[in-house]
Amino acid sequence: MSFKDFQLHPRINAGIDACAYTEPTPIQKEAIPPILAGRDIIGLAQTGTGKTAAFVLPLLQRLLNGPRKKIRALIVAPTRELAEQIHDNIEKMAQKTALKSVVLYGGVGKQPQISRIRSGVEIVVACPGRLLDLFNEKVINLSAVEVLILDEADHMFDKGFLPDIRRIIRQLPRDRQSLVFSATMPKEIRHLAEEVLQNPVTVQINHTLPAPTISHALFQVAKEQKTSLLKNIIKEREMTSTLVFTRTKHRAKSLALHLQKAGYSAASLQGNLSQQKRQQALDGFRDGTFKILVATDIAARGIDVLGISHVINYDVPDTAETYTHRTGRTGRATRSGQALSFASQEDSRMISLIEHNLGKKMLREVPPASACERKEDICEEKSTTFSHQVPQRRRAVPSHQSPQKRSVADSGTRKRSGSIARTLSSVKRRDPA
Repeated sequence: MSFKDFQLHPRINAGIDACAYTEPTPIQKEAIPPILAGRDIIGLAQTGTGKTAAFVLPLLQRLLNGPRKKIRALIVAPTRELAEQIHDNIEKMAQKTALKSVVLYGGVGKQPQISRIRSGVEIVVACPGRLLDLFNEKVINLSAVEVLILDEADHMFDKGFLPDIRRIIRQLPRDRQSLVFSATMPKEIRHLAEEVLQNPVTVQINHTLPAPTISHALFQVAKEQKTSLLKNIIKEREMTSTLVFTRTKHRAKSLALHLQKAGYSAASLQGNLSQQKRQQALDGFRDGTFKILVATDIAARGIDVLGISHVINYDVPDTAETYTHRTGRTGRATRSGQALSFASQEDSRMISLIEHNLGKKMLREVPPASACERKEDICEEKSTTFSHQVPQRRRAVPSHQSPQKRSVADSGTRKRSGSIARTLSSVKRRDPA
């Protein structure tokens, strides 16, 4: 099958050629025809399967006819990076159509976004918070929206966006086409889909499984040896572009800094960064300036880089579905990729769940001996309290003393400790500060 079989407008076919698309992916084959027919759909597929083009191409076909400089399509995404990715793809695919889009998200100034809206656009790609802000300020009018698209709906639930989504939907015309795309389908998203969609077509493409082009390997390693193992693997293997996942923002930042100091071209992508720095990290990773990107799950949504050779789970994810999301960043568009996981003993239950989801065991790899020698490289959040917990030194009593004498010595130590405590207490009463 080719894209010509969809009988899209020549201007849209020109955009397809500009994107170098040659053959539709399974989700595109199954989703594009019912969308072109005006049906509501719920699309379930893992990341990296071409979901964006599956809804953008038929959307452009619809918008070619009808009024211009009116907001006729609304695409809602959970993260700034994903919103930017969708917007970029629209601009590429719509370059010969004269259709315009704007991307809206927080963390940056409103005025450029407002100016773009007022100049006249047909498509809005937005994160929920900024969209509601502009709607409440009466900057944006959604009364002419013909198509609503919710992308990565499961992640919007994870981020607590469902109340905002419902508020947005109340501002839209009832007579519209609605599309919901998701990699997984928890019951909350299914309930939302039932509220939003009318007689939908369900398109499901192995949505709980990572792409078959990805190999999966596991390293059993102690927490304090993970960083040393990571550096060893990066050094010894041919890793052209590596995405490393951590569980927390702090760890992503500290691990990236550690790799930089060790001479690696690395950057972090995490929620504490400004939008400008997040974009710089993502652009640098995309163009090869950074060979390693250390990211959290939330920040990594929207990373659409075809050449990622390896995904490394520095921290094992919290769910099997998250493992699918993470590993889907490699092996995209039928390319091969490798997913490596660093697991300590406490991760054994989650590894079992992930392997059950995969339908097979991960390849067990033995960490190189050199990776197990150093323990000082750990990049953990350390409690600030332990540095103050200086153990009390007990008075040494020679081992030849009788038990009675040692008991008397211990009693004297306790008396002195009690005296010190009473003195400190009296000082605190006199000076509460």
